[in-house]
Amino acid sequence: MTSFTVEELTIPDAIGDDDASDFIETIEVRNSIEAASYGTSELTMTAAETLPYWLDREHAPRRLFGVRIDGRIVGRAYYERNVADDDRVAWSTVEVLPDQRRRGIGTALADTVEQLARSDSRQRLLVYVVSPDGPGERLTAATGFGTVPLANPEVRFLLSRGFTLEQIERGSRLALPLDGERLRDWVAEASERAGDDYAVHSWVGRVPERWRDDMATLFTRMSTDAPSAGLAEPEDPWTAQRVSDDDDRHEANPRTLLTAVVEHVPSGRLVGYTSLSVPPEVDRAVSQEDTLVLREHRGHRLGMLLKVANLDILQRERPGHPSVITFNAEENRHMLQVNEDVGFTPIGYEGAWRKSLS
Repeated sequence: MTSFTVEELTIPDAIGDDDASDFIETIEVRNSIEAASYGTSELTMTAAETLPYWLDREHAPRRLFGVRIDGRIVGRAYYERNVADDDRVAWSTVEVLPDQRRRGIGTALADTVEQLARSDSRQRLLVYVVSPDGPGERLTAATGFGTVPLANPEVRFLLSRGFTLEQIERGSRLALPLDGERLRDWVAEASERAGDDYAVHSWVGRVPERWRDDMATLFTRMSTDAPSAGLAEPEDPWTAQRVSDDDDRHEANPRTLLTAVVEHVPSGRLVGYTSLSVPPEVDRAVSQEDTLVLREHRGHRLGMLLKVANLDILQRERPGHPSVITFNAEENRHMLQVNEDVGFTPIGYEGAWRKSLS
């Protein structure tokens, strides 16, 4: 068996720093595995685009681990937790290049993050893992929506370690460009359905100061209102200051964030939002980030209104990209229907797995 050790790697403050090379290499590992699993390179992220998500050390600290073979990083794992006193959840990912598997590397990395979660007094460990399609018997998620191939190696690995498949996330792709006239018709139809009580606003980049408190509420509710099956995802509280700090970190991100929000006019409060993350290279796919409508304001086609309004902004302000990629829980039938109505088609599935550490 090949000899190796698991080592903790440095998370740099900036991609140009002298200590950034290991981090950059782990992102290349991630991109190789995503491309092999989904059969497309459209999910590729650069290290510069990824780093801002790693730098929120105050609210969501992460640790990064790697394994080298002949000086090359061939596997990585990360560990993340929230800092709330009553939070007993941790998240992790373990990834090993296909040609380096079955050498014990994945097991060693998984042991490392699990031991870390136990030492942090975590009660649940959550992981999201892509499962390419395959033949044979299927394993159904606890929600009853979606399956993964039971014979897949990642499925057997997680089951052997005591994980339960709680949820399936569908990855979907929208080919661009959309017909501009049809898109504007969708916006008009959704606006008419929403009625005069709701108004759409949008911005590029930072959250305007007047909306920071409302966006903090929406970001917090995203952690509790989105379908999470038996994962029991904890509340992730946001404040206006955290929103501003997050914008500060993302100013180094070469991607542009396009955000559309919907205001409940009688109250003057924001009740829904959606964001698109746009890479600088026009030949790369756009990422659909979170979309949320508060529970108490659902039933007015606001999700559809937000999606098509922001797609219209994308095509007017940042035209030329080949596609938009999005992810949704399989049981979130309403949002999946919105996506399908617009033209999204499935490209793959990943399982959301839970392990009890108590």
